[in-house]
Amino acid sequence: MPSAHDLDPDSSLWHELAVDLRVWRLLRNMSQAEAADALGVNHSTVSNYESGRSKVPEKHAETLDRIWRTGGHFVRLRRRAESTHDPDWLRQGTEYEANSAVIRQYDGLLVPGLLQIEDYARAGFTSAGLADGDWFWDERLARQAILTREEPPQLYVLLDQAVITRHSGGRDAMRNQLARLLEVSKWPHVVLRIIPWEAGAHMGQDGAFKIMTSVQGTDVVYVEAAQEGRLITDPAKVRGFGLRWERIGARALGEAPSRGLITDQMEAMK
Repeated sequence: MPSAHDLDPDSSLWHELAVDLRVWRLLRNMSQAEAADALGVNHSTVSNYESGRSKVPEKHAETLDRIWRTGGHFVRLRRRAESTHDPDWLRQGTEYEANSAVIRQYDGLLVPGLLQIEDYARAGFTSAGLADGDWFWDERLARQAILTREEPPQLYVLLDQAVITRHSGGRDAMRNQLARLLEVSKWPHVVLRIIPWEAGAHMGQDGAFKIMTSVQGTDVVYVEAAQEGRLITDPAKVRGFGLRWERIGARALGEAPSRGLITDQMEAMK
């Protein structure tokens, strides 16, 4: 886990916010315990804010601005951080994924990385122009280990039918990938459902995303994008993605019909 010594405020506004929180606290001669009391949280939460392990919620930024009379400094900085690209989002998203108790994922173009087989994944690396396929596959395989650990996350996956019909990697690779989806869909901690062509237009056509819930019950969202995605922690925006997930899921088939659609697609690839 990162510490305050790992922060780089020159490259990340979130890191700048974490550093400023500590600087202002010390200027006010306030201990972390006293800051925690002022925010209504425990001591470890403030420590996590100052080390960058957790992001300061907007309501806490408002409280800090009020009690320290900063003129709105923390709210402005947090809003800039929320709206500006952060090169650390991918690493943070992977870390959230590894520590999730529940993952809800939608994709309309690709099999999610957690469920990919090697041939399918390597076809994606090649099409993206990534030269070091071995490194990327090792990284993806390491991520997949969370599904077979002693206490795996509950994984709920929604896929558009386009995902299972595109021949990524060739017919043999795609048949093997579909077989993997069928296998994983029968695991007790996995639910996989397909949105069929007949569902027509739906909210998922805007792009892929993943909602990750920690053991403590905190939700964050990672939105997929070319090369690097976006990590969303603002509670209001996260709730919006929860609603989006429900709306997309309302157009999806049940588990058994979804497996039937995957099986039919496999047969069509013989």
